[in-house]
Formats: sequence, C-alpha cells, structure tokens
Amino acid sequence: MPLQFNSVKVFAGPAAKDLGTKIARSYDGRELGDMTISKFSDGEFQPHINESVRGCDVFFIQSTNPPTDNLMELLMMIDAARRASAHYVTAVIPYFGLARQDRKDKPRVAIGAKLVANLLTAAGANRVMTMDLHAAQIQAFFDIPVDHLDASIIFVPYIKSLALPNLTIASPDMGGSYRARTFAKFFNAEVVICDKRRKRANEIESMTIIGDVTGQDIVLIDDIVDTAGTLAKAAGLIMERGARSVRAVCTHPVLSGNAYETIQNSALTELIVTDTIPLKQECSKIKVLSTAELFGKAIANVNEHGSISQLFKID
Repeated sequence: MPLQFNSVKVFAGPAAKDLGTKIARSYDGRELGDMTISKFSDGEFQPHINESVRGCDVFFIQSTNPPTDNLMELLMMIDAARRASAHYVTAVIPYFGLARQDRKDKPRVAIGAKLVANLLTAAGANRVMTMDLHAAQIQAFFDIPVDHLDASIIFVPYIKSLALPNLTIASPDMGGSYRARTFAKFFNAEVVICDKRRKRANEIESMTIIGDVTGQDIVLIDDIVDTAGTLAKAAGLIMERGARSVRAVCTHPVLSGNAYETIQNSALTELIVTDTIPLKQECSKIKVLSTAELFGKAIANVNEHGSISQLFKID
C-alpha cells in the first residue's frame, strides 16, 4: 500500500519569524501559514491560527530562549492546532531552552529540561525537532519521537573553507570533550581541552590548557555561548600559550549580559554561530550560518517518511 502524505502547514512564533520564513521557503518555496497572536493589556496572549489545519501535518517553529513567553506561545500554538483537528503536530525548536537543567546536580533543584518535555507532550505535540541539545540524553526525557539535528553538517564545510594550515580542535571545558573529538575526526586533527573550575554559574575561578597549542590554529567547539566569558578567557589563554590564531564555533548564540562587548574585545579572530536565536545586535567578529536549509530538508523527510540520519553525512 503506498504511503499517504498529508497536507503540510508551517507556522512560526514571534521568536523565530525570520528563521521560520527561511525554513518554509527552503522546504518547498512556500510562505509561512497565517497566524496571529492577540495580546491583552496585562501581557496575556492568545495564538489564533487563521486558516484550516484539519487533517494537516502542522509544523510550529519557535526557539524557547528567554523570555518564557516564547515557550508558552509554542505550547498554546500546539494546543490550538490539536483543538482544530490537526492530524500530526511537530514542534520545531531550533534552540531548546532550559536544556542546561538536565539533572539534579545539587539538592532541591528542578530538572527544567524534563519539565519542558512533559509540557510539550501534554500540549499535544506528536514529535519534536531540535538542534544540538546541551546534553544528547535529553532525548530520553520524551516519550514521543525526537529528531536531533547536528549542526556539524553546517560548520564543517565552513571550517574547511578557511583552509587553516595547522588546525587543532579545542573544547572550552571537560564536558564538551566528546563534541570536540567528534569535530576533530572530520579533519584528522588533534584535540586540546580547557579545564575550567567555576565559583558559580557564569563565573570562572581558574582555567588551564591540556595539550600543546604552540603555532596552531585553534577552533573552540561548544553548543551554547551565553556570557562569552569562558570563550574569551580560553581564547586569551590559548594565545598566551603561543597559538597562531583562535576561533570559536557555537551553535546557539544566547549572548546575554555584556557578551557582545566581551567577544569584540577578546582574542577571538571570529565567533561562528547559527541563526537558531536571532542576534540582538551586530558584532564584526560574529559570523552567522543559516540552519534553514537543514531544517527544511528535515521537515520534508519527516513528511515523506524519509531518513533524518541521511542529512548528517559529510564527505
């Protein structure tokens, strides 16, 4: 019996309007579905889908970075589609917020990532599509399918295009060493690790470099850049140790506080990020690569019952 394909509708929340527009066009040249979010004077809001989604496969694109309105808007959009008799609802979350809260690392704390997984399921999502989770095991928090896209398919060609003569991959902390080694395999490059000790969140007490960086072109690999304090400190220390140049690759540009100023004044030659979160301001050292084509292909493969893993093959 041949596979049946339902009509596809693609919508985007306010936090991902630009990226959503690019994804929809990359998918099949279409425009985003018609949806409005009404707001009351006290800040309360209500999504309204302005076209029929009955029997359709619906994709809602929205990153869940702060403010928490972004998450609540996504949940209410999903609920609206379910109540409008959508056949299948996929939450496309380029940046999955609260992913750093994936375990109890001290007593009496919430596991925010698990709570968000529960909320998405309770709202009626049939599937989640996201990119570079802070911890891959967050996929296990869901009892629905999760398509975990890998941004290396975007970053590796760009790094290759730089033709760095003495490329070495670096991790800004011990926790990111696996991610760094995965990147290093594409280039047959060595890996160095910056071992940091924190006083508290977003505040580093000390840092040391494990490995030789003398004369090397260093590329730091991380999933999130928040205050940019770790990257700036690592870049400065690496250059002090005799590196030829230092760049950083980070999927999600959270960039809070004085991050833009920190990056501009750092030893980094370049910070390469994606558009999972829109930049708040311009910075001459930040290079943005688009995820739209990858998400567009992933949406097509989900709708056509194709393979997602085929999207991650790099020559």
